[in-house]
Amino acid sequence: MPSNREEVRSGSSRGAIRPWVERFEAGRALRNRVSRKSHSGWKAAGDRPDPISLLIDSDQGRIRALLPIRYGRMLESPFTFLRGAAAVMARDLTLTPKTGIRVQAGGDCHIMNFGAFATPERNLIFDLNDFDETLLAPWEWDLKRLAASVDVAGRSAGFKAKDREAAVRCATGSYREHMARYAKMRALQVWYERIDFEPLVNSILKGAARRYTKKQIARARQEHFPLHITPAVAGRNHRTTRIEIEDNPPLIYHPAGAHRAAFAKQVAHVIKRYRESLLAHFRVLLDRFEYCDMAIKVVGVGSVGTFCAVALFATADQEPLFLQLKEARASVLERYAGASRFPNHGERVVVGQRLMQAASDSFLGWTEGLEGDRHFYIRQLRDMKVSIVIDTMNAAELGYYAEACAWALSRAHARTGDAALIAGYLGSSETFDDALARFAADYADQTERDHAALKKALKAGRIKAEKV
Repeated sequence: MPSNREEVRSGSSRGAIRPWVERFEAGRALRNRVSRKSHSGWKAAGDRPDPISLLIDSDQGRIRALLPIRYGRMLESPFTFLRGAAAVMARDLTLTPKTGIRVQAGGDCHIMNFGAFATPERNLIFDLNDFDETLLAPWEWDLKRLAASVDVAGRSAGFKAKDREAAVRCATGSYREHMARYAKMRALQVWYERIDFEPLVNSILKGAARRYTKKQIARARQEHFPLHITPAVAGRNHRTTRIEIEDNPPLIYHPAGAHRAAFAKQVAHVIKRYRESLLAHFRVLLDRFEYCDMAIKVVGVGSVGTFCAVALFATADQEPLFLQLKEARASVLERYAGASRFPNHGERVVVGQRLMQAASDSFLGWTEGLEGDRHFYIRQLRDMKVSIVIDTMNAAELGYYAEACAWALSRAHARTGDAALIAGYLGSSETFDDALARFAADYADQTERDHAALKKALKAGRIKAEKV
């Protein structure tokens, strides 16, 4: 575990209470110890662990019947492999140069983990939206994973090398330029800043892609989500007149024993602890709903196999509320950046999300299983959530989108770390951009090799895969 004495104090410490110019110059001085050019490129060491072994190790504690779905999704492309291989890249990143500046890191900042959602005031904003791996860690790790994901996504779309590099530079340049702006802003200004989604869509997308996304926005802005628009998720039990979740295996299903007293006791405990984690005024809102049903729901790529579920609540008038319950395991960064200070990993995720996001879900909270052996966080299953479809982007749009993702990331890092230190280190030239463009291309090559290794592991019988 790294010693905190080796780290430059973050923006959350007393060490940051100095004029921004002094902190900026301290960041500039860090270049003498860790040059910006030293971040360039990637080459796997001869003793690099087998990436497939790392993935198999991360299967411990997952629902074994769902593992073939996990690997089936990772096998689709190098990009889906990267999305599911946060543990692999975390180990690789720890070998890259570090300035010693820590922030609240997302831990899994690939471009699919950004999107739009509603604030409690019902405004649609763009921000990070996945925090399973969040932890206090080096800022460089998030930006390097984002840059690599841009290159890998560009390859999956068939873009030329020069276009992929341009998109990566859009990300790194955006991060650097926004961090320089945040370095000079007042602390409250940084904390209150948010990225409105609709103006962003107008600047990023054109033609059919823009029209499609605006239709998504219009649907998301509906105040109510009647059950008939989610037929695969909920229906009505005509024998009891009670609404319940419909099975759609293997992606949505009730666990064995779901109707037994022991399961009901577990659920009651989970909900009670979750309610206690909410702010008092949101408890009042939750108390208007009664628990109805819960079922396993397979989501994402990296989360497949962990205990993820959807819980259905309803008012006396049958107004539904869907909450997503996700298992929170130790962050993939902990082995390299130090253990979380929170005994409950659900609380780690919730606190990290509230620190990094401009606004968070009103129902965001954490809980644990009856035996305390599994930790969870809970949020609304969907709350005006909108995703930009990357597969339909052209090269220019990918660059604009990468720029937006990096803007959101820089804002999150500026909230939780020392923007002036980071901005001083990055400077105004493209030296760091050049280095990360080379890193992203090299790590994209590594991802393709690791994806090929996963295919070999399937043929050798080390893993099983299922396309669903």
